[in-house]
Amino acid sequence: MRSRWMFPASVVLLAFVATASAQEAGKTAKAGGDDPTARPRARMVQRHLVERGIKDPRVLDAFRTVPRHEFLPPGTGRQAYDDESIPIGESQTITAPYDVAFMTEVLAPKPTDVVFEVGTGSGYQSAILSRLVKEVYSVEIHKPLGERAAAVHKKLGYTNIHTRIGDGYEGWPEAAPFDAIIVTCAPRRIPKPLIDQLKEGGRMVIPLGDRFTQSVWLVVKKDGKLERRELRPTLFVPMTGKALGEKAEPKPDR
Repeated sequence: MRSRWMFPASVVLLAFVATASAQEAGKTAKAGGDDPTARPRARMVQRHLVERGIKDPRVLDAFRTVPRHEFLPPGTGRQAYDDESIPIGESQTITAPYDVAFMTEVLAPKPTDVVFEVGTGSGYQSAILSRLVKEVYSVEIHKPLGERAAAVHKKLGYTNIHTRIGDGYEGWPEAAPFDAIIVTCAPRRIPKPLIDQLKEGGRMVIPLGDRFTQSVWLVVKKDGKLERRELRPTLFVPMTGKALGEKAEPKPDR
């Protein structure tokens, strides 16, 4: 005689499948499947980075995971995953994703690196670097931007980023020497303190030039001297502070 609590095998099987599906859906949600910005971020990586030649898989993964919209001012979220520079206040901008990716890939960050950044800005570049290196030290000359970036880093749990307010021209002597240095504003010439604080064999990626005539350069320190390679034209906000008193470097013969 069948108990009234027993069910046909087909019903039991359907219940098991439903439970398993629910558990799998829960795992997907916990893994970020419920993040509404995950798809726009993946689309940004494919269209604006991969299709334009960015190849380093670690760099691409960092861009897939760091939520760029968190670093933008209120009301600009719809532009977060377009390849655009967006004003963030203090006459500064958040750099377009491709330019951030290009400079990051050229910097060739390693997991053991200690990196110095001039110009925290929104905090997005240092967040990307934090996924790729051991420690990031970043200086911002505009106090409101530096404080906001530090708050976003704390909110997102990026504990290997160290920020402070100051003139990035002077570097961060207490944390030097650095394996790599990235500059996200354009001086007319390479600040001497940055050269001094770069390790032997270290790399620096820096935009150089006047307001509307700039190029990104890769600089490598070898035997105490700098080997320089001009990479591509660019347009960054000028470096302020002490850098304003510097004359432009003479351009090498091409």
